[in-house]
Amino acid sequence: MLKNFIKIAWRNLYKNKTFSLIHILGLTMGITVCLMIFLYITNEFSVDSFHKQGKNIYRVMRGFDPAKPRTAYLSGPYAPALLNDYPHDIKMAVRVRPQNNLVSFGEKAFNEQKVYATDPGFFKLFSFPLIKGDATTALENPNSVVLTETTAKKYFSSTENAMGKVIQIDKTLQLKVTGIAKDVPSNSHLDFDIVFPIANYTKDAGFNVWINNGLFVYLLLNEHSTQSALESHFTQFMDKYMSKDMQRFGAKFDLKLTPLKGIYFEDASSFDNVRHGDKTVVFIFISIAVLIMLIACINFMNLSTIRAVERSKEVGMRKVMGALRNHLIIQFIGESLLLALISCAISVGLLLMLMPWYNQLLGYKLSVAWNKPPIYLFLVGVILVVGLLAGSYPAFFLSAFSPIEALKGKLRLGKGGTLLRQSLVVLQFSISVLLIIGTIVIMNQMHYIKSKSLGYDKAQTVIVSIDNNDIYDHRRQFKDELQNSGVVSSVSLMSGQPGGFFDTHTFTAEGQHDVFRSRTEFADFEYVKTLGLKIIAGRNFSTQFATDTTNAVLLNRTAAKELGYTPQQALGKWIRNNGRDDKPRTIVGVVEDFNFLSLKENMDALVIAPNDDRRVAVIKLKPGNIPAALASIKEIYAKVAPVYPFEYSFLDQQFNTTYKNDIRQQAMLSIFSGLAIFIACLGLFGLASFTAAKRTKEIGVRKVLGSSVTNILLLLSKDMLKPVLLATVIAMPIGYYCMNKWLQNFAYRTTLHWWIFVLAAVLTFLIALFTISFKSLKAALANPVKSLRSE
Repeated sequence: MLKNFIKIAWRNLYKNKTFSLIHILGLTMGITVCLMIFLYITNEFSVDSFHKQGKNIYRVMRGFDPAKPRTAYLSGPYAPALLNDYPHDIKMAVRVRPQNNLVSFGEKAFNEQKVYATDPGFFKLFSFPLIKGDATTALENPNSVVLTETTAKKYFSSTENAMGKVIQIDKTLQLKVTGIAKDVPSNSHLDFDIVFPIANYTKDAGFNVWINNGLFVYLLLNEHSTQSALESHFTQFMDKYMSKDMQRFGAKFDLKLTPLKGIYFEDASSFDNVRHGDKTVVFIFISIAVLIMLIACINFMNLSTIRAVERSKEVGMRKVMGALRNHLIIQFIGESLLLALISCAISVGLLLMLMPWYNQLLGYKLSVAWNKPPIYLFLVGVILVVGLLAGSYPAFFLSAFSPIEALKGKLRLGKGGTLLRQSLVVLQFSISVLLIIGTIVIMNQMHYIKSKSLGYDKAQTVIVSIDNNDIYDHRRQFKDELQNSGVVSSVSLMSGQPGGFFDTHTFTAEGQHDVFRSRTEFADFEYVKTLGLKIIAGRNFSTQFATDTTNAVLLNRTAAKELGYTPQQALGKWIRNNGRDDKPRTIVGVVEDFNFLSLKENMDALVIAPNDDRRVAVIKLKPGNIPAALASIKEIYAKVAPVYPFEYSFLDQQFNTTYKNDIRQQAMLSIFSGLAIFIACLGLFGLASFTAAKRTKEIGVRKVLGSSVTNILLLLSKDMLKPVLLATVIAMPIGYYCMNKWLQNFAYRTTLHWWIFVLAAVLTFLIALFTISFKSLKAALANPVKSLRSE
């Protein structure tokens, strides 16, 4: 019986192959997009779910400024102190210090960016499986190291060759490979290539200073302990160990715990060097998946319903032959299920082909669990939803035909059916217009940010990180040789370039009773010149003033304003960094505000001081041959840091780094919007085909009576374009509301110009007109004699 059922269903699908192909193409596109988004969503919500002890693991977060998110960075003493003071609550404490190091073996040397220095319990706490070595002992020896599979193959060609080999860290530390870990999955907030014991740094002078924050602390709580119970002790803990520092800084630090599974979506500092996600983005893409699947299902229902007239005689004959309505419903829903099954099979194949491109678009490799039920349950769910839900209305509609009217060919779809089809088209194109508006707004906002004057000169400016001992120890030589090279206009060594990291410090200021909090920049005297900043009051740092290094400071306009001064009034006042200076510094100049932070953040106060904290070299090139200038910089770098590879970036490329997630969202939304309108147009094409076929005789008569091709084209198009026009009217206010909410993420944002909505409407209208005209023009150009004979 099942075999006969499939044969009948297949024969009916083949007999109407044009409509079947449109069905399959639309469904395939919709299911493929839904599969892509399903994999992305499951990956996002499964981050860190694979850790066996995950429910009891927490990361310690430090609070500093109530107005800003907490930071994950702590200092070395926190973990042993917490473990010592609360042994009944804490089972294990593990420190993780992300860093980059020069790693060498023989003649191979790489500047590795994903290196973790950790406590020995790292692989006991987290479930990162080792394919070689013992997780419980792999990091017990301070001179041991664990590599990931890919890293082991990069250095030693295979994992077997890697075990027992010795690699060198920063030319000084010899480490023996004691374990090979599986590559870190994409659903982990931690991401590493190399792990070795933090014991190699615990005797360094600054490691055990409580205020020197630079690592994460993870706690494994005992079964009987709770997050709230442990957090209740943290005030006492901070008073015990940090009271003097808090008094010195005039600040109140506190601690909180974030559950392991909450780290990925927490509102933490973007500079905490782990993976983070955005729940808003996830829900946006869930909505897109639902909307695109809805469009595909609407197509299915519309196209199945308009086939009713073509299949009316078949239904009438089968009823006369004794077929019950239930049998017909099962038959038509079965055909829908078969179409959905075929579309799903094609979608899976298409997805496998597109996975490399999709991974590149996402920026990471998706972990697809083909051996686990969720993906197959999703596919079965899609087949059932499309087959039963989208196929039910056509099935009940077709099975309700009167056999007499059907056999006489007098069947009509009626006004109710026409209204339903037009309503579904309106819904389809409303969704499409909404997605197009979203795409245009995001593109416009990205263009606005990219073209906005940031208040500093970013053209022909190279950034070189001071991230190893060689370049740090010879930084002044590096700078001097660059300035004498003839290809460089100016060089400044600083703690953070615009768009980089700017820590918040506390200050005591003249005339201020409260502690003043401000972002800080520690830079040399060429800072203003190199970035092209504008001095609006006072003067720049100058070598003509011998005391500037220890006694001078610059503010931006916002810092002066928050202190209660105009730029001119701020001059001569003193300010002291509570953490860096023993005595006050005099404000010698005020610079115009410049966007040193992301444009998602409001302008903040900035204090620029020549304290010795150098993390990057910002090099302004002279106009001319940039490749030759880069070659010259590389040659100078090789003199001062010969073992380390020369790595650089351009300051004007910082945009792509700062807004990489927004750029990816724009790309994905553009692609999905295009697919949405393509699927909607497939349905419109089917409706146009049906309309043209149904009105063949009318078109023939009109042509015989003298109607032109243009008149017939307008006749056929105007009724079908009405729902598209109505859809744009409905979508515009919804689009305005949604995109206005999205723009609130940016402190600096473009306005929602009227032309955005007009452009979205015109684009949709033109695409729909082209789709309809293709079939309408064919009908209008047909020979009227053949049209009338066919009737």
